[in-house]
Amino acid sequence: MTLRDLIHGELIDVIEWIEDSPDAMVWRFSRPQNEIKNGAQLIVRPGQVAVFVDQGTVADVFGPGRHELATSNLPVLSKLRGWKYGFESPFKADVIFVSTRQFPSHKWGTKTPVTLVDHELGPIRLRAYGTYIARVSDGKAFVTQLVGANSSFVIEQIADQIRDMIVARFAEVLGEDSISILQLASKYSELGDRARTQLAPDLAQLGLELTRLVVESIALPDEVAATLDQRTRIALIGDVSAYAALQAADAIRDSARNPGTGGAGAAVGVGIAMAGQLASSAAAAMKPGNPPPSNPPPGASPAGPTPPPIPQTPSFFVAVDGKAQGPFDIAALRGRVAGGLLTADTLVWRDGMAQWTAASAVTEVAALFGTQK
Repeated sequence: MTLRDLIHGELIDVIEWIEDSPDAMVWRFSRPQNEIKNGAQLIVRPGQVAVFVDQGTVADVFGPGRHELATSNLPVLSKLRGWKYGFESPFKADVIFVSTRQFPSHKWGTKTPVTLVDHELGPIRLRAYGTYIARVSDGKAFVTQLVGANSSFVIEQIADQIRDMIVARFAEVLGEDSISILQLASKYSELGDRARTQLAPDLAQLGLELTRLVVESIALPDEVAATLDQRTRIALIGDVSAYAALQAADAIRDSARNPGTGGAGAAVGVGIAMAGQLASSAAAAMKPGNPPPSNPPPGASPAGPTPPPIPQTPSFFVAVDGKAQGPFDIAALRGRVAGGLLTADTLVWRDGMAQWTAASAVTEVAALFGTQK
């Protein structure tokens, strides 16, 4: 030992910690042979506590301020050892500074999906992400449970353990109540507070606490998210036929983006055909009493009435001024013959006929002219 070290060891100590790292939680004061002299000055800054340890036993804890380490100020340590030797201290002691400030912006997230039973969709696998703010609430417990004989301690050394504890409690909170996945976004703050409250006793044993637990996002599986997007689109459209047309338009758009694919044309054709079929079904659903026929009459106007299903007695359409009128059953046709509106040369058509035919050439209608003679 040099003369300088000898002199330095006999001087009155000024014990303080100037934090030089934003992640540092603990720093151990270094003293030659760990001998803390009677009358040493201890300076504890705001956001710190100083834990006085004698041979592995926490003797005293000092809060922010200036403290003189004298026998009268250390009742616990005095009882353990006694400082009757003054400057010639016969024992060794440690001063461990602990930062009690908040350590913000640390992330947490589920490594594997958490299962939630939704009352409408059934079991759903979710992933949750967020941040938390931690601080040391009990310096004595923190030093005893986590620091031990380490000369320093940073937040990263405990961050993974805190994250795992958060995930476990958050999964329990999700499973306690049957919360619909459609309402999760409005429950983020409540879920974070409940998970933090349930986690508090476990962290208190380590001398830690979470001042805030933030749920930033709860992500749904891709297939569930896609289904919800489709339901939203349908609800916004409100018209099945319009939705079918939109699907066909989407198919055309996708094909246009990939002009080199061999099945692009086929995909467009199928999409358009499906759109037409769905649109027809939707129109029929709006008018249940007037379903469309399997084959429209040749030459019928697109805007004209839709022929009904084939009744028990044959019904005919009549060509008047180049437009289809009807359908008319036999009784109605008889009335038109009597009124001169239907002649032997008038073109008629019914389901099953290949083309329009003169009334006199159709057996069922020709018989009506015979009854009029």
